[in-house]
Parts: sequence; C-alpha cells; structure tokens
Amino acid sequence: MLAQLTISNFAIVRELEIDFHSGMTAITGETGAGKSIAIDALGLCLGGRAEGDMVRTGAARADLCARFSLKDTPAALRWLEANQLEDGRECLLRRVISSDGRSRGFINGTAVPLSQLRELGQLLIQIHGQHAHQQLIKPEQQKALLDGYAGEYALTQLMAEHYRQWHQSCRELAQHQQQSQERTARAELLEYQLKELNEFNPQAGEFEQIDEEYKRLANSGQLLSTSQTALNMLADGEDVNLQSQLYNVRQLVTELTGMDNKLSGVLEMLEEAAIQISEAGDELRHYCERLDLDPNRLFELEQRISRQISLARKHHVTPEELPNYYQSLLEEQQQLDDQADSLETLSLAVNLHHQQALETAKRLHDVRQHYALELSQHITDSMHTLAMPHGVFTIDVRFEENHLT
Repeated sequence: MLAQLTISNFAIVRELEIDFHSGMTAITGETGAGKSIAIDALGLCLGGRAEGDMVRTGAARADLCARFSLKDTPAALRWLEANQLEDGRECLLRRVISSDGRSRGFINGTAVPLSQLRELGQLLIQIHGQHAHQQLIKPEQQKALLDGYAGEYALTQLMAEHYRQWHQSCRELAQHQQQSQERTARAELLEYQLKELNEFNPQAGEFEQIDEEYKRLANSGQLLSTSQTALNMLADGEDVNLQSQLYNVRQLVTELTGMDNKLSGVLEMLEEAAIQISEAGDELRHYCERLDLDPNRLFELEQRISRQISLARKHHVTPEELPNYYQSLLEEQQQLDDQADSLETLSLAVNLHHQQALETAKRLHDVRQHYALELSQHITDSMHTLAMPHGVFTIDVRFEENHLT
C-alpha cells in the first residue's frame, strides 16, 4: 500500500507531502489546479520517463519519494529479498531529476537502474486511467492475474528459471554454430601449417645445439690441425717442445737451489708449471682423438639447420622461436578440437533444459487450469449478483508444447 508521497521542486510544486491511509483517498480541485501532479510524480517513482522541463522553474533538480508498506505485497517483498534490497516491512522508491534531463533512481537508498524501478513498481501498485481496461486484453496481464489468484509463486519462479536456462543454452548454441564456419577455416589452415611442422618437429633448444655442433664439424679439419700443432709445441714435438725445455730449466734451477736455498720458491713454481703443462697436453691429446670428422653428420646438420631457417622465415619468426610457435599452434588446434566437442555438449544442454522447462510448464498448466475453473466460477457468481443472471465468465487455459514462453 502507498503510505506517503513526497514531492520537491516538481512542475509547479515547491514542497508537498501526502500521507495515505487505508480506504479511499480523493484528490479534488479545479481544472489546472495540479491534481495530476501527484500521479505524475508517483509514475516517475515507478520508473516513468523523465524530462528536464519537469523540474520546477529556477530549481536545479526535482526530488520525488514514494513510501510503500509491504504488509500485503508478498511478491514485492520476495523481489526485494531476491535483489538484496529489502529494508524491513517498508520500501522507499526515490527519483532525482536534474534540470538537464538526467535522472537517477533509488530503492531503499541504493542506486538502481530504471528497469528495476519499473519491475518493482508493477508489484507495488497499479495506476488505472481511462484506457486501463485495455490492459486486460493482453495475455501477459491475464496470466499475471491468474497466477496472483493461484498464489503458486514458487512454481512460477521455477518455470521462469528453467525457461531462462533453456533460452540461454539456445543462445550459446546458436552463437557456437555461427562461429563454426570461421573455426573450420582456421582448423584447415592449422592442419596445413602443422603438417610440415609435425614432420620437422622442432624442439626447444635444438637449433642452438645443432648450430654449435655444425660449426665444430665444419671447422673440424682446422681444429684438428691446429690442435696437433699446439700439442707438438707443448709436449709431443720430437726436436723441441715446451715440456722438455721446462724439464731442462728445472734441472738448472735444482742445481742452483743446492747452492742458494732462496731459489727454492722458483723451483716449486716450475714444478707446478710442469704438472699443468702435462695435464694440458693430455687434454689436447684426448681432444684430437675424440674430434669427429664425419662428413655425413655434417650434411645432416646442414640440412636440418637450413630447413629450420626456411620454416621460421615462412612463419615470420626466428629459428630459435620456431619451437615455441609450433607449440602454440598445437595448443590452438587442441582448443578448436575442444570447441568442436562442446557443440555436442551444448546440444545436450539445450535438450535437457528444454525438457525441464517443458515438464515444469505442464505442471504449471495443470495448476493454472485448476484455479482458472475456480476463479471463473467466482466471477460468474459475482456477475449473477450484478443483475446478470445469465452471464458466464470463462478462463480458457491451453497448453502449447511447441510454444514455451
């Protein structure tokens, strides 16, 4: 029930507060006195269209408030609870309109879109004008009146939820099907790109590794020749080598140390140098023995490197980046495969939600049919008391399986 209406700077009204009580309230006055201002203000609190010229001349904004008691409006109370806007057993709708035409809506002090004001307003109050009877010929209004009489709110909400799920799954399926052509084209391109990449199978870090091996094999002749020369100079030379010369030096210093012990430190350094030269010679010798001069392996590496550079250039990446690019294409292909599988899942969801909505609709139809007969009889009896003894009122409820709404 509307309990209070407060108007500030609206139309010709500066300030107005009207308290409503149970029973009938009549607002009377001459033409042009502003009787309709209260109805207009209430309509704006319920989410009606606002204009800047509605603000009182000279004011920056209009402020309108409508306070309702929720004692006899369980549907409105449930709506407030569902939207987390409840505040006890009363409800305050507020509308603020600026002179530039902008407006804001509030429910119990919380800013809300106008659509929520209108949705809640339909549950709080009905405004009847001279054409209000036209609402009764609308099927939606007829259905709302019958459901309100039946009081099966839980079942109607369940039907709305099942219909929403079915409608949502239908939209998702339609969107998925619309994108299927684009996915198919992309999948074909990926298949073409991955065919040669799968055959080549680039591995992370491989290019750097084989490039290093290739450089070593390509220069193996020079490496072997130079290494042998160094080894000869160090230890294996028949005529002169560093190791034999160092031996001679050590012999001389040993004799000198026998005459002057101060040279013992020099002798120790020469002995350490002899050990290091011997180890260096061993390492060079082993290196020469292990050095690979396989021309077949060199050819294989050359072909592999050339192919990786060619594929990288084709896909606009560096040779080192090709393995990661290859993996990204594989992941994208897997995603497309998963999306293709989801088409079947979405189809199953559509069928499931449609079946749920259909079963709930049948239950709701049975309830409506029962209460339609009961309400029809009540209205018919009332017509008889109004001097219409032959009047008959009938509510026709039909179930259309192929037309869920």
